[in-house]
Amino acid sequence: MSKKKKDKKHAGQKKTFRGVVELTRSGMAFIIVPGLTKDIMVKQKNLHTALDKDEVLVDVIKQARNEGRMEGVITDILKRNKTEFTGTMQVNKNFGFLITDKGMFMPDIYIPANSLKDAKNGDKAVVKIVAWGEKSRKPVGEIIEILDAADTNDLAMKEILIEAGFPLNFPDEVLKELAAIKEDITEAEIQKRKDCRKILTFTIDPVDAKDFDDAISIRKLKNGLYEIGVHIADVSHFVIPGTALDQEAEKRATSVYLPDRVLPMLPEKISNELCSLRPHEDKLTFSAMFQMNEKGEVKQHWIGRTIIHSNHRFTYEEVQETIERNEGPYDTEVLLLNKIAQTLRQDRFAHGAINFSSQEVRFKLDETGKPVGIVIKESKEAHQLIEEFMLLANRTIAAYVSKLRVNKQPVPFPYRVHDTPDEEKLKVFAAFAGKFGYRFDTSSPENIARSFNTMLQMVQGKPEQHVLETLGIRTMAKAIYTVDNVGHYGLGFEDYCHFTSPIRRHPDVLVHRVLAECLAGNIHPDKQMEKKCRHDSEMERKAMEAERAANKYKQVEYMQQFIGHTFDGVISGVAHFGFWVETVDTKCEGLVSIHNLNKREEFVFNENEYALVGQASGRKFRIGDKVSIRVVASNLAKRQLDYDLESELGELAQRDTRRQNLPKQRDDRRDNRKKKKEKQGNYIPKKPWQQQPAMQPAVTVTPEPVPEPVVDQVAVETHVVDVTTPPPVEAVPAQPATPKKTGAKKEKAVGKKDKVPAATGNAKAKKVAVVEAPLAPPPAPKKAAAKKSADKPAVKKTTAKNAAATVKKTPAKTAVAKKATAKKAAADAKKAPAKKAVAKKAAVKKATVAKETKATASHPKKAVAPKVAAKKAAQKASPKKAAAGKKASSKPVPTAKNKAKKK
Repeated sequence: MSKKKKDKKHAGQKKTFRGVVELTRSGMAFIIVPGLTKDIMVKQKNLHTALDKDEVLVDVIKQARNEGRMEGVITDILKRNKTEFTGTMQVNKNFGFLITDKGMFMPDIYIPANSLKDAKNGDKAVVKIVAWGEKSRKPVGEIIEILDAADTNDLAMKEILIEAGFPLNFPDEVLKELAAIKEDITEAEIQKRKDCRKILTFTIDPVDAKDFDDAISIRKLKNGLYEIGVHIADVSHFVIPGTALDQEAEKRATSVYLPDRVLPMLPEKISNELCSLRPHEDKLTFSAMFQMNEKGEVKQHWIGRTIIHSNHRFTYEEVQETIERNEGPYDTEVLLLNKIAQTLRQDRFAHGAINFSSQEVRFKLDETGKPVGIVIKESKEAHQLIEEFMLLANRTIAAYVSKLRVNKQPVPFPYRVHDTPDEEKLKVFAAFAGKFGYRFDTSSPENIARSFNTMLQMVQGKPEQHVLETLGIRTMAKAIYTVDNVGHYGLGFEDYCHFTSPIRRHPDVLVHRVLAECLAGNIHPDKQMEKKCRHDSEMERKAMEAERAANKYKQVEYMQQFIGHTFDGVISGVAHFGFWVETVDTKCEGLVSIHNLNKREEFVFNENEYALVGQASGRKFRIGDKVSIRVVASNLAKRQLDYDLESELGELAQRDTRRQNLPKQRDDRRDNRKKKKEKQGNYIPKKPWQQQPAMQPAVTVTPEPVPEPVVDQVAVETHVVDVTTPPPVEAVPAQPATPKKTGAKKEKAVGKKDKVPAATGNAKAKKVAVVEAPLAPPPAPKKAAAKKSADKPAVKKTTAKNAAATVKKTPAKTAVAKKATAKKAAADAKKAPAKKAVAKKAAVKKATVAKETKATASHPKKAVAPKVAAKKAAQKASPKKAAAGKKASSKPVPTAKNKAKKK
């Protein structure tokens, strides 16, 4: 088939899909298409300027084969994920380029002269893309802001925000609309609302908060019940659908909270002024008001628009102090609200809510934004007071809307849902928790929730608390926004939405709008609601990633001052390439690389146990284990901390020091023995074949200084020492090996050591021989004796020449002559250098060997040799005969053999 016919065939089968780009580091992309089981692969040449997370149209050019993927080409880019980028400027006379710092396969951005804004070569800048060009793939941009490279903190935080896809500034159109908004509350608007200005109302927020988007009111009614109001800033009154302000809020979807700043979803004029429920000011609100008793039982509720006047602004710390001391401003009301809140909380857990509590880490910053300390915030009753009443309002609003119908169909509404846990993940987690003694009943969702709560209650204050809480949350499904109301499993609610934070969350604004239509009886179903929900969920995820990245940056910045310091920590995560450790004191997380662990032994990741397991020792590093780590490196640009195990570093360093000292000790002992030999006049220089190659490094290698506790240096040095220096020797019996040509020299050395201690008298030798005689094997045949020397300790046939050669090479050998006298033994003893106490034991056995040799000699004439003749024979003896003489020796004494190796 010709190429043209192929093209026509493909053209007839062409399919177009709409999806989102997922770009890989290799340059290849995959288009995620809702409804397709497999992604569509797009090669880099067919991306056509599309970047990661862009929404595109893709044409299929190759159908899937077997179980593979379809291949496509991008034909149109419907929505850009990012339009702003940071980088370094390269400026020429009439134009410039922004070289992006981050972003996979991002082309350089062309900046025309009229958009340079006095940028200089090398400046850091934020550039917004205004066009991608028609014929060229080079995008065209304009400089929004020139960054101060000297302010590294500000630069880093802005890069994190832009990398996550959040614009740093509001467009001019938004600012123009903002300026036109009237701040005054008209009398006509007040008439449309329930007036709650005379009811005691106050806010409770963090000490550094500026946007107060919720307030609580309380008063006692004539019927004996309490009216408790949850009042939320009426953002939807100021942010009108279809305006530039609304479009920007929808695009951002959420505010982003970094350690040193907040990037708001709405301009500050709205978030901090018009809609912020500041004390002693009239404010427009959307409210849910409940008539309830002290037990928290709701008898009646009302939902609608209101106007309030806050009487007081509390901080969480002030309310907590009032709760603990039972006194303070509005203490009666505060204590009553806390009592009801705790009742609601207990009831919620009793009906299936899961009590996940987490610690929040905040940084103390100086005036430049540098972290100088860490504060760990925990959820206390003051936080729980606000939390419980917000949850009550959210579930009440969702339950109200869920019952309404339009054309017999549910009202499109942005529910906040949380599905039941994934079965497979739950099985793995249940097995892991079981190792700590916690049992899980997975027979039903209710029993799963009950098991979680039991575990979370029992684990309080224990080392595994943080790990099990973290893994438990990971086991859960992700909470998202959707029109499909499946309930919120984690909270134990059948209906739930986000109603209480419209200043910082766009889904809450949508809830207010739909709620207002429902209350007015004029519902206009939004067909794009599910799409908006998906976008809001995605932006929420990006905001969380940005917040984590910023916190990680501050962690690294804070821990840089502690390089080389040791901290106690808990393993917080495990992967195939290492494990993460979170320090107990600073809550800063770093990676212990498997590369360093594998220098000791090979470790393999066991997913079921959340552990790295040593293949040789079986040692496990699993989530929740306590370890002591040392901070070894930090990379602020990559936001990475590198840890290593303190116990491993200390052990390696001590072993390295000990082993480097061994050569020096061996040299000292060798020199002492040499001096004693020379003093006695018996020192005979060794011939080349008598040298011990295994001991060469001990003489020639100079010990290196002890390395600093840096991972790579310690590991490399340890590896070298392991090869060249044997570990400390213990007295372990060794089996004699069959002589081989390659091991002849080594055997000579061992044999020499075995034959040395024979300076004891014959009388003593004979006395010992009587005891050991029964252990001696029967005499072996002449020819077979030499062959079986490695298997049996029988004494072999010894010739006069061999005996003489042995005497020459080992002055301390006991004479094997038949008529040897005590005088000759004494003369031989003079030639023997002084030995340690260990040699005495060997001497006893050597004397026994001499006795047995005498008994097995079949030709007395050959065994008898005068001293002078033996000397002459020894001078003529070759190395080969010397080895044969060695074969005549008895079984080596284990202690002496090991000592010879150590020498």
